[in-house]
Amino acid sequence: MGVLKKKKVTTLNNPYIHYQEKKEKLNAEHKKKLVRRLSIFGTLALMVIGVMVSTLISQHSRLEAKKQEEVRLEKSLAKYKQQETLLNEELTKLNDEEYIAKLARKDYFLSGKGEVIFNIPESKNKAKKDKESSY
Repeated sequence: MGVLKKKKVTTLNNPYIHYQEKKEKLNAEHKKKLVRRLSIFGTLALMVIGVMVSTLISQHSRLEAKKQEEVRLEKSLAKYKQQETLLNEELTKLNDEEYIAKLARKDYFLSGKGEVIFNIPESKNKAKKDKESSY
């Protein structure tokens, strides 16, 4: 930068002086190119870091979503396993003749020979039991 200013002192026409001036100009140009290269490299590095950070953030959010989905699915799996256990127990009971007869009597009011079915409404029984338990 100092080379571009006009000097008040006259310079000598010496080959050494010309060599030094050329050397200063080359150093100034080299420094300018170095600053350009470093600024471009720095900009590219910042862009790469920005892309990496945004990728990291998006992966983190996807991971959190997957974890929440996993928890939800595990709860659902536990519910279905419990339901499967209950259905297997029901299946085992349905293979028993006595259970089927009891179920038919209860749900379909079927009776055996010599049996009489009395239908008592459950709502009145519950009301009586609730009154008795409150005392």
